[in-house]
Amino acid sequence: MGKIPNDSCAIARSLGVLGERWTFLILREAVAGSSRFSEFRSGLGVAPDVLTARLNTLVEYGVMEKVPYREPRERARFSYVLTDAGRELLVVLLGLQQWGDKYLPWPDGPSILRLVEGTERPVHVGFIDDDGNEVDESSVALMPTAASPGRK
Repeated sequence: MGKIPNDSCAIARSLGVLGERWTFLILREAVAGSSRFSEFRSGLGVAPDVLTARLNTLVEYGVMEKVPYREPRERARFSYVLTDAGRELLVVLLGLQQWGDKYLPWPDGPSILRLVEGTERPVHVGFIDDDGNEVDESSVALMPTAASPGRK
């Protein structure tokens, strides 16, 4: 299971939950509609023990939740659905996709297009201020606080 380091850095803490191999691909599959263990297995080809461990970590830290279901004449099982915290990771996933499409392009082009629903207008991941205005990344200032690593 993931382990959140005792670290003031939110990136380090986030990677304690999300940084293990397969985790972001499991989230990609969940965003695409997978919810059952068998769907994740067939979509990713990940070993069952690894998939179990990653799903357990995501459930433990509130990124996904287990929802029981039962097919007729079958034993009870669980599906895995994204929580609000998990759905909020969509911007992170699409940011990774956007970066990969730009800097590690696939010869046949992107596998997914990011469009405004119901249109052909492309969208991109970026910085938005509290008034809803996009801010160029060159204008984003990172201001260390008293809790910043190395500032104690």
